[in-house]
Amino acid sequence: MKHSNLNRRDFLRIGSLAAAGTIVIPSIVPSSVFGKNAPSNRIQIGQIGCGRIGHEADMVGVMPFDSARYIAACDLDSKRLNETKPFIENFYEKKYGRKEVDVKLYDDYREMLLNPAIDAVVISTPDHWHSQPAIEAALAGKHIYLQKPTSLTISEGRKLSDMVHRSGVIFQIGSQQRSSDQFRYACELVRNGRIGKLHTIQIGLPGDPAGEVEIEMPVPKNLNYDMWLGSTPKVFYTEKRVHPQADYSRPGWLRCEQFGAGMITGWGAHHLDIAHWGMGMEYSGPIEIEAKADFPKSGLWNVHGTFEVKATYANGVNMFVSGDRPNGVRFEGSEGWIFVTRGNYQATKSDPVTFDANRKSLDASDPKIITSVIGPDEIHLVKSDNHYGNWLDSIRSNTQGIAPVEVAHRSCSACLLSHIAMKVPKKLKWDPVHERFTNSDEANKMLSRPQRKPYGTDYL
Repeated sequence: MKHSNLNRRDFLRIGSLAAAGTIVIPSIVPSSVFGKNAPSNRIQIGQIGCGRIGHEADMVGVMPFDSARYIAACDLDSKRLNETKPFIENFYEKKYGRKEVDVKLYDDYREMLLNPAIDAVVISTPDHWHSQPAIEAALAGKHIYLQKPTSLTISEGRKLSDMVHRSGVIFQIGSQQRSSDQFRYACELVRNGRIGKLHTIQIGLPGDPAGEVEIEMPVPKNLNYDMWLGSTPKVFYTEKRVHPQADYSRPGWLRCEQFGAGMITGWGAHHLDIAHWGMGMEYSGPIEIEAKADFPKSGLWNVHGTFEVKATYANGVNMFVSGDRPNGVRFEGSEGWIFVTRGNYQATKSDPVTFDANRKSLDASDPKIITSVIGPDEIHLVKSDNHYGNWLDSIRSNTQGIAPVEVAHRSCSACLLSHIAMKVPKKLKWDPVHERFTNSDEANKMLSRPQRKPYGTDYL
């Protein structure tokens, strides 16, 4: 594995020049020149983060497309990184019957971003390492597929959206429910008045258990633990704080507030995004929000447990979110309701989904609602048959896809506002234009959080 001696100042200087157009950023050769999937016309991709989501969702989601090739991978765990090289190369060799790629490995994504052969990156890192590499990828002129949520603070999310817009790269958030027919159709039905005037949205999310007290363990030699912690405080290593060393099962960091906010951003980023899509509030947010939640009083895992959120939007819609409701999104209007969910779909093998052979992915108060045809003069939402394919097509057409960065930021913000409201016991008033609370200095302090040098978006 190649070890980086990259000077951070040089990286940021080069990235800034790229964003400003002072140096030439590699571009995709038009398909009319060499053919749609000619080697010289393929989108060359680097993978940042080679864990569970990277292996079970993102890489296997992108690799089947002839229009793209993985040529590089990066991870802070050298064991996982070295396993990724044959994982990618064997896939292509089996598909094409020949040696197709020689995947270059990096232990520092900033060095990867300087590789002019790379057109785009897929970021499948833990949540606390989402915004920074995405912002730096935009600075380097690389197109971006980012796993949700966009950020762990609203401040970081705003920085990311602004940088993506300034750089002009194509960004897609991993809210793959937008590329599922039932979610798009449900939102179209709501937007076209099939349930009358929308007044309430009920959202159910799965929950997370509390954890036991864990003892300090030696840091594995294959893990750059200091960089893995990133901008978050230094804490001792224990395996359940990071990820399993033996396999790619569900990692423990998902249940540590230091690295994520729990299910309110985990599945909340998916379901609240659909709520925004259905009510046409994708570029805004609630104006009032209040919540209550139980948090573990001991143990390593400390994200929220049982919770209830109520958010009110400027259009008069009230949105309720909790773990006590069925997993999915229920739109309620003056003339009926529509419920939409994933059914038995899992993004990864360890998703907390209970299988039910009789579960409906789309239901309504009247069966006629979900057999309704959307007319040619009605609202038709963007259709995507494959979330990764939509991103790759968007790169080729130089148009933003079905899940662009500002939409992603606003969905994530609604989740983070919910998380803040869990900790501030009052009804909070939110200004979605200026992205500030108007009645709580305490809550405004939670729009960002301290960052440990040299990591973090504060130091870019």
